[in-house]
Amino acid sequence: MAVPMDQRDGWIWFDGELKPWREAKIHVLTHGLHYASAVFEGQRAYGGEVFKLREHTNRLIESGKTLDFTIPYSADEIDAACRQVLASNNLVDAYMRPIAWRGSEELSVPARNNTVHLAIAAWVWPSYFSVEEKLKGIRLQWSKWKRPSPETIPCKAKAAGLYMICTLSKDAAMAEGYADALMLDYRGYVAEATGANVFFVKGDEVHTPTPDCFLNGITRQTLVGLAKENGYRVVERHIRPEELADFEECFLTGTAAEVTPVSQVGDFRFTPGKACQTLIEAYSAAVTPQQVAAE
Repeated sequence: MAVPMDQRDGWIWFDGELKPWREAKIHVLTHGLHYASAVFEGQRAYGGEVFKLREHTNRLIESGKTLDFTIPYSADEIDAACRQVLASNNLVDAYMRPIAWRGSEELSVPARNNTVHLAIAAWVWPSYFSVEEKLKGIRLQWSKWKRPSPETIPCKAKAAGLYMICTLSKDAAMAEGYADALMLDYRGYVAEATGANVFFVKGDEVHTPTPDCFLNGITRQTLVGLAKENGYRVVERHIRPEELADFEECFLTGTAAEVTPVSQVGDFRFTPGKACQTLIEAYSAAVTPQQVAAE
């Protein structure tokens, strides 16, 4: 049985200082808990370096601004804190979770008088899906929940509250024997999985939904570039669910998922092949710190 997250050993960076893991606590009446006034990042370290750290830090800061609060640390300070967390926990390959939230000065819908806090934790967390699942492709079920209109949610922010329907969707899919769920958007177009973006392959074309009502993931952006570098034509567009019958391969991308082939979405079937293998290898090479040859 896995050790509960609050019972682990190590160090968490909390409001400017390292605290013992088990002592990094907040009050039960914290605004971020009751009203989801919190933003976070998911990022991975490979070989002791956080992949695209500054891009993640910048998105964290911008997500806070979208929720109308300012994180009281600069990008340089946050980057340095992330590196300190890795070093203090003796981690080389790890998953990292920075999170900023409004505190417990007041508990009502208005939140301007509440202090903004920042914590950063890191731990060993292998790929979101097992090696066995990746090799044969994971199975996805359709979610009954839809990504809302951008007029109703701050869809460009990585905000905590936006993930509730993701939790509901994934739990329901897993209860039916699937690994994850694929969500449509409010218009009925294919959107994303519960914690990852989705891509489809047909010949030398890679198609992916336009991120106009969901997060344009940093890993997604990386894979768009890698696909182009490897000779694929990338098409970002609205994709109707019935179009899945026209595609040969499918894969998910995300910090946790990395690049994960998909073998099934509802009644649609895919066979992980050349494109998935090529892009898995390309991503692995991209995240591996380059060793500088000694002179």
